[in-house]
Amino acid sequence: MPLIYKICPEALWREAEAVGLFQGAPVDLADGFIHFSTGAQARETAARHFAGQDGLLLIAIDDAVLGAALRYEPSRGGALFPHLYATLAPKQARWIAPLPLGEAGHVFPEDVA
Repeated sequence: MPLIYKICPEALWREAEAVGLFQGAPVDLADGFIHFSTGAQARETAARHFAGQDGLLLIAIDDAVLGAALRYEPSRGGALFPHLYATLAPKQARWIAPLPLGEAGHVFPEDVA
């Protein structure tokens, strides 16, 4: 199962864990779906939409567990991005890691393609 990734402020994710439901960040709520990135897209997503932001988490999800509510749709430059048209249960996360800022941007775990 391919992993997809959500970059999320830690406080927002911890709140979702406390209530057992992630409805999305403000941009997700405005767009009507939860934005995810593939491993190949995650670094560019961080650079474009989270530049200079600290206190972020990288959440990895097996895309197959999300079922039919997950759609890969054209976005930036025509690339297909995973969009979830449903809420997310935090327990669906395969793993969660800090996404700290380094000198050249966010520092990703080594196994994120």
